[in-house]
Amino acid sequence: MSLVILANGVLLLGMSVLMALIAALFADTREVFLDAALLSGLVGGLVALAVANRKDAFRLVHSFLLTSSIWVCGAAAGALPLWLWGLVPVDAFFEAMSGITTTGSTVMTGLDDTPKGLLLWRAILQWLGGIGFIVAGIAVLPILRVGGMQLFRTESSERGEKEMATAARFASATFWVYLVLTVICLVVYRAGGMTRFEALVHALTTLSTGGYSTSDASFGQFDSAFLQWAGTFFMLAGAVPFAWYIRMLTGKGLQNEQVRALLILFAVSIAGLTAWRVWTSAAGVEESLRQVAFNVVSVVTTTGYATTDYTTWGPFAAAAFLMLTALGGCSGSTSGGAKMMRWIVFFRVTRQRLARIRHPSLVRVTRYDGRIVQDDVGTGVAVFFVLYGTTILALAMALDLYGLDLTTSFSGALTAVANVGPGIGDVIGPAGTFQSLPEGAKWLLCFGMFAGRLEMMTVFVLFSGAFWREAL
Repeated sequence: MSLVILANGVLLLGMSVLMALIAALFADTREVFLDAALLSGLVGGLVALAVANRKDAFRLVHSFLLTSSIWVCGAAAGALPLWLWGLVPVDAFFEAMSGITTTGSTVMTGLDDTPKGLLLWRAILQWLGGIGFIVAGIAVLPILRVGGMQLFRTESSERGEKEMATAARFASATFWVYLVLTVICLVVYRAGGMTRFEALVHALTTLSTGGYSTSDASFGQFDSAFLQWAGTFFMLAGAVPFAWYIRMLTGKGLQNEQVRALLILFAVSIAGLTAWRVWTSAAGVEESLRQVAFNVVSVVTTTGYATTDYTTWGPFAAAAFLMLTALGGCSGSTSGGAKMMRWIVFFRVTRQRLARIRHPSLVRVTRYDGRIVQDDVGTGVAVFFVLYGTTILALAMALDLYGLDLTTSFSGALTAVANVGPGIGDVIGPAGTFQSLPEGAKWLLCFGMFAGRLEMMTVFVLFSGAFWREAL
């Protein structure tokens, strides 16, 4: 337990260093970030010192607590500058939780006139959340056997250990791939006409598939075909397993079922919606294709950028985007959502069970990426989807009790748990924000973002009394 507390103390110290750096760079928010840095550093230092000499055993049960507490602690620290700047506590925490979970939902308006230090801080939260989840997805969640993530450990981590010798080196290689892709994205955005600051912020929030922008118009502020196609490419790059990049760089091949499934999904969805857009509007083929590709990739990868309000394209488009919200990118990437790996396993296990009903003596194994899917993996995936769907429905019903309309309640719950960002409708759609929601609804959505980012079971296990008796 002491190691869990120590890790959170070190996190607070690290966040205070970043706040101090922003204070040094931006004079208009210097006092805000200095005060936040002092507060975060003081609390983090005291916490770390309090347990520095304790050497309690670190057990598996503590991994659940560590994974969950890091995200809550990071969101709380991330909210400090926003609170000191003037946001009420619930809005500050909502914005920070949305950032650290790379959801991208926002309560802030007037971003075009918001101090640059705060805009950069929001982007940094998303970038840190992105790399944090990659590491969690590779090193922690598979060990915890959360929702079939042990299959991803077989897919990436074991190969990674052979290629990079140790899990630590594998994580280090993942970080450098993430950093290099971010720098390349920054250079491309700058070449496309963004200012240095805009390129930096959008590079941080594109690779992290977070979606925070520097303008209320989101990515739509850039009336550039080049930038929109570049954004589409780099959002997709962030949704691909980072282990895939390492295998590519080490010459181990590019075969990956969930990457192939994701590309097929994009091809079908973009083709269908582009045809609908051309048929129902006066937009040309290139413009329709570009707008559809950008917004479909943004929603599926859970980035949350928007170049236009796609909910005005008609009922077919609105329904399609709502369904795409639930899918997500690949496991081992920065994307949220249910993930392609789980959808593949879920459909194959379901098909196998239906075949056994028809033919009880049939012997058939389920495979994923050439590997046999064990029964516990299939069970984990099924339990994940039960929790995933139940959480969305329960959250939607709770939001409805606050007087929200059905569209806002359901799409808000879905976009929070799937970590997408914008919902559907006039209130929280691509052209709106979450600012007008009741305070209680915002707290509920914070929990939804938190639970969705940490793959459901990592969070729900904390509600067990037996867990706390063992942990303490």
